[in-house]
Formats: sequence, C-alpha cells, structure tokens
Amino acid sequence: METKEAISQLEYGKPPWVFKGSALYQLHLVKAETARAFIPKEFKLVEAFGYTLGGFFLANYEDSPAGIFDELVVIAGIVWNPPTSCAWAARVLVNSDKACAHGRKDVGLPSQVANFTKKVTAVTGTKKGGFGNFLSKISMKDCPSTSKNCIDIQVKEMNNHTTINMCSINLSSSVVTKPQDDSKKWMGPAIKISLPSFSGRTEYNPHLLKYCCEIECRLRAVSAARVSGPGPCTFDKDKDTKEEYQRNLSIAVMLSKPLLAVEFNSLKMKVEAPTVVSQ
Repeated sequence: METKEAISQLEYGKPPWVFKGSALYQLHLVKAETARAFIPKEFKLVEAFGYTLGGFFLANYEDSPAGIFDELVVIAGIVWNPPTSCAWAARVLVNSDKACAHGRKDVGLPSQVANFTKKVTAVTGTKKGGFGNFLSKISMKDCPSTSKNCIDIQVKEMNNHTTINMCSINLSSSVVTKPQDDSKKWMGPAIKISLPSFSGRTEYNPHLLKYCCEIECRLRAVSAARVSGPGPCTFDKDKDTKEEYQRNLSIAVMLSKPLLAVEFNSLKMKVEAPTVVSQ
C-alpha cells in the first residue's frame, strides 16, 4: 500500500521533472545472487534459472532541471510488485552535482558524481550498426560522417577527490547519412511507455519509495554496446567496505551478458515525485 506522502524537492523545482535528450537502454542477463545484494529482502526478485533482467540506461540530457548532463543508471534487476514488476537501480552515475543531490535526497537513488570522457574514432568498414542518431546527441555532434564511427565513453566515479574507473562503453555506428537527412523511419516509431521503479533505503533517504518515468520518444532496436571493466573485481563482503563491495557488484552487472539494446531518440521523460511505500 502506498501513501501520497511526497519527498522534498530541494531546489530542483516542483514535479513533474522533465528531461529531454536521447538514451540507450540495454538489457542484460544478471545473476540473481548479484542482483539480490542490492534489493531489499521484502521484495521478490523476478528470476528464472538463476538469472534476472538487469542492464543499464545511458542518457545525455540536453534540457533538464539540472541543465545538460550525462547519466548512467546501472539496473540490478526486476522485482515483483503485483500486478506488474519494477526495476531496481544498483548505482546511478551523473556528471552534475545538482543532479546527484536531487537523485539522493528526492528520489532515493544511489547517485554518485562521475566523469564521462568521450572519444570518437573513425573506423573503415561497411558493416551497418546502430546508435546513429544517439551518437550525434551525446555531446559528439561534430563526429565526422565516415563509414563507421566508434565512440568510447569512459566512466570514472568521483569519491573523496579521487577517481575510480567504473567501465568503458563502446558504441559503434554506421553514419551513412547526415543528421539533417535523418528520416522518421530511420529513427523508429513514436511511442509512449511507462517505466516504474523502486528506490530508497539509502543513507540519504531511508524510506522505501516508488516512482515512475513516463517516456515519449522514437524507439528502435540497435546492436548492443560493448562494455569493458577496469580489471578483476573482488567480491569479498568481509574485507571490502560496503561502498567497494557495491561498486564492484555494479561493475559485474555492467559486464553481464547483453540481450537487447534499444535507442531512445527525441526523448522526453517526465518523472513524478516518488511516493513512500508502506508495507
């Protein structure tokens, strides 16, 4: 049962909060034991044969209450909430202090400030891939129109004035048309979807919360991005700090097997204020 109790909005403005830009949503097969490390015990994990659906949401917002910023949401898995299911975020990385504070206090997300370093390289080849319009929107608008472009996005978490490598995400695309030549068919059909999620139970917001992202966009399936990690990660709950343990498990989610990738173009995401869930 849910109450209508709203969470304070800091200086982010009144909800709903609207974000515009583009994004990549990639689903992975995540080990159930990895996902359970993030999810409260009262929730039942949606799993089969020892795996659940997790992955990541990589977005570049051109317009938002916090201005322009990048976001990487690591999704641990799916939990059952009759009559539907909801996602649970293991870690949220943003290159905006304001967005980080909002995620922590207002939405109950495990947000961290991070650096997103983007490098584009032109690669010869004729294979056609995805991400064509997404690449032009993630602060790489001046990419050369070669037969194939590759972009490496290096994500480094900022912690106590030090940087910690999280992952590298490689996006490749056949850019055979100029941005002004993009057609509606090429960008995919216009759709409206709702993505419900649970959050909270963090040091910044101890409540158990539920919120929903109402999305309008043009959607199309693309080739999965390649994700690489910083190196071998330990999973010693006794020796590692809680922060190190959860960070390494988040990297394990990113390195799990990809199943499906979709590109959100002309994205408009509306987020209502979370409500407190009472058990």
